[in-house]
Amino acid sequence: MIEIEGKVVFTELVELVDPAHAALVLVDMQRDFIDEDGAFAGLGADLSMYPAMRPRLAALLEAARSAGVLIVHIQMSALPGRGSDSPAQLRFNLRMHSSLRADGPALRYTEVGSPGREFAAEFLPRPDELVVPKWRSSAFFGTNLDLLLRSNGIKTVLVTGCTTEGCVESTARDALFSDYYVVVVEDCVASDDRRQHEASLLLMRHRFDLAGSAEVARLWLPGTAAPGVA
Repeated sequence: MIEIEGKVVFTELVELVDPAHAALVLVDMQRDFIDEDGAFAGLGADLSMYPAMRPRLAALLEAARSAGVLIVHIQMSALPGRGSDSPAQLRFNLRMHSSLRADGPALRYTEVGSPGREFAAEFLPRPDELVVPKWRSSAFFGTNLDLLLRSNGIKTVLVTGCTTEGCVESTARDALFSDYYVVVVEDCVASDDRRQHEASLLLMRHRFDLAGSAEVARLWLPGTAAPGVA
């Protein structure tokens, strides 16, 4: 850590990911997005990045549980009948998913009450873990995520999940704008568009700390906390 005009700033990964003040945020690890029987797979989306990413994130989740890290599951949600979609959001949907819908209507996914909104099997929340429903790309916009993080003394948000260029990057940016340190676990994010995934990582690498899941998990082992971090 360093001091800048009287303000202490974390500079090392071990300081940033300290279990005392770090939260692991899993963005949208839901069946519609990543399972072979989900909405995106049914539309022909490229899910080839997920078979490698999913076990890494599942292992990081278990490491976080063992270390006592606060865990937050983000759940993309939509009301039936387009009840939560504004005209502007529908236009966004049309543009974002143009390659999947083949000039058809705006896509429907993660509707409240549908199986596709549920979390994939290896990412089911435990009873003591936080679940935050969201209605837009960012996990902060229109949700209680900031309140929950501040209520638990969180300083750093470790962002994981899908999709990299969409909900992950939106959440990472809003975390920073809400004055949290941001660590993007780069091998625990994925997308159905590899080019956009790589472009997003390029942008985020110049704005946030990026780290691998194995390195983060190692720093959560007993006896590795940074000295002097409060």
